[in-house]
Amino acid sequence: MTERLVLQALPGLGVLAPGDDLVAWIRGGLRAGDLDLAPGDVLVIASKAVSRAEGRFRDLSRTEPSAEALALAAEVDKDPRLVEWVLRESVAVSRKKPGVVVVRHRLGLVSANAAIDRSNARPPDAPEDSGPWILLLPEDPDRTARRLRESLGVAVVITDSLGRPFRLGSQGTAIGCAGLTPLVDLVGAEDLFGRALEHTAVAAADAIAAAADLVAGQAGEGRAVVLVRGLHLGVSGEGAAALVRPAELDLYA
Repeated sequence: MTERLVLQALPGLGVLAPGDDLVAWIRGGLRAGDLDLAPGDVLVIASKAVSRAEGRFRDLSRTEPSAEALALAAEVDKDPRLVEWVLRESVAVSRKKPGVVVVRHRLGLVSANAAIDRSNARPPDAPEDSGPWILLLPEDPDRTARRLRESLGVAVVITDSLGRPFRLGSQGTAIGCAGLTPLVDLVGAEDLFGRALEHTAVAAADAIAAAADLVAGQAGEGRAVVLVRGLHLGVSGEGAAALVRPAELDLYA
């Protein structure tokens, strides 16, 4: 797919508030870095930035937990108000034990706490006596990626840092994308010795997300957009939803 990649975080990006224009925000970062977009470029955007612009903040002090949330919260020793939003954002509970709730998110992702974020989750204009606040994943990251691609003219990947079954640590994962092939099918291609591959498919959008995560960081770096240059991927009409393993084929969840 490529022999050399260049990844660069966009500088000068401020903190987004609900209703802010993501396209204008990204273009401001490009100007600050004296960068011009070129064919084949990919912009990798942290989901938290998208969620902030979409106003996906929720004030737990205004959340009334349901009976189901109260029961699950007692079982796993978590704030019932948080558990209420975990359930609202999910279609099924996969695993649970004290301190941990793993769910199948409405987007198809399997994640702890429905990938709800509690860090840097306070709206800019929130009253001092409000909260605690949480930030939900974007409403429809594939749709947002398509809209950004239409405006900016390059491929877009929206990422979140998720844990993985059987592996420690979190890793950048594509939850939305447009303008590239998220899953590259190599079935039929030959290996070094002429043997045809039978099952190999490369999760290209996830690989891009993971690489960009090393540049963006996961704490207070403030590098929410990374420009990836040097990729040569085909373009399909599929979004990151194509990477989600169907529930009936998922032996873990």
